[in-house]
Amino acid sequence: MKNTRVLTEGALMLAIYTVLLLLSLYVPLIGSVAFFLLPLPVMMYSAKHPLPQALFLFVGVILISGLLGGILTLPLAFAIGTTGIVIGWGIKAKFDKMRLLMASSLTLLLNIVVWYAISIAFFNMNIVEDSLEQSKTMYHSLFEKLGQQPDKEIIDSLESSVSLIQTLMPTLFLGMAVFLALFFMIINFPIMKRLGVDVPAFQPFREWKLPKSILWYYLVTLVLTIVLQPEKGTYIYTALINVLYVLQSLMAVQGLSFLYFYSYTKGWSKGILILITIISIPLLYLVRILGIIDLGFDLRQRLQRKS
Repeated sequence: MKNTRVLTEGALMLAIYTVLLLLSLYVPLIGSVAFFLLPLPVMMYSAKHPLPQALFLFVGVILISGLLGGILTLPLAFAIGTTGIVIGWGIKAKFDKMRLLMASSLTLLLNIVVWYAISIAFFNMNIVEDSLEQSKTMYHSLFEKLGQQPDKEIIDSLESSVSLIQTLMPTLFLGMAVFLALFFMIINFPIMKRLGVDVPAFQPFREWKLPKSILWYYLVTLVLTIVLQPEKGTYIYTALINVLYVLQSLMAVQGLSFLYFYSYTKGWSKGILILITIISIPLLYLVRILGIIDLGFDLRQRLQRKS
């Protein structure tokens, strides 16, 4: 009876995944929402059943994806399936939400890197570089249609942007992985909770605080970048610039978290919080400095002592 129930539930989860995949592939607007729901069946099943049974569901997900979407859907199926299993297993193991975010982000990052390498090695197709080249070609063709010569300064700026994007590809891949993992959790966890799965909860954003060691990593990386001044294109330059951008992003998150904390202590409304978030986007440099000050001098504790 137990095996029958497990098989029936697995078949039901696979059927739900099939419907969501069809919506993602063939229904434009609803498909965008359905895409973020794709890991839900795998997460649900993995959170309730042992890993070997979850792997059988994973095989089913791969086969269904290949049949309905062809070979190009397989990278998506692998990413969705492995991430769903990791999150479901983490829920079953009682991981807190931050550990789940780190584990799922790492899983997605590995998927992105592996499939990117496969596309280059076996299909001679570099999606990122091809997209950048297409953007440059479109810019040139636009000016040719208008009968004008492209502006040299704009061309140089475009070339610099393309070079920077190519250098920052590891950081972009990491950002993509974290973004997807976070949205998978934000969208699917409330549904899982409604269905009786005990999912962990994030701390309020205003309480997010990085370890102080991150500040030292940031300062060391900044000093190494200034002292070594590595040439563009070298491995040292690529490594330092990627680490620096990741740490700067973390400092910006720290600064924005402090702004949320400050607004909470002042009793400001949610409308003001939304306004703060929008204003902070073009002022990320200042928000990052605020994050550094908060991390280095414990601004929150000082505010709490004053209040």
